[in-house]
Amino acid sequence: MVDTLTDNSNRTTSDVRHLLSRHGGSLGENGCVSWMFEKKGLIAVSKNSAEEEALMEIAIDAGAEDITVEDDVFEIVTMPDNFVAVKEALAKKNIATVSAEITMVPKTTIKVEGKTAEQILRLMEALEDNEDVSAYLFQF
Repeated sequence: MVDTLTDNSNRTTSDVRHLLSRHGGSLGENGCVSWMFEKKGLIAVSKNSAEEEALMEIAIDAGAEDITVEDDVFEIVTMPDNFVAVKEALAKKNIATVSAEITMVPKTTIKVEGKTAEQILRLMEALEDNEDVSAYLFQF
């Protein structure tokens, strides 16, 4: 899924189609993969900012759906309607967030390795270099 901001949709569509085909992908119709993603609030909190149990209690009481531990952060997942309430509850307890956004989260994920991973990394770099691409998500 690729989000773009442009003043020339024909040029941007052509550019993105070219980037995808050059890196082993293809451009589908508008919205054709949206069923593979869910709109969620995603808040990351550094492990140094809070204890896991206290953070879990604050977030769940404010409406969070789930909390997972990823490397050096806690990831809090919310419904979009509860995003602001959870973020404000963390702020009231002086818990700083590393990032906080409403985004599209894949329903399933798989691990990629080897040539496929290299190909995806090259595609990601190419999308980041395109001035019209504002965001992208992959589903495998």
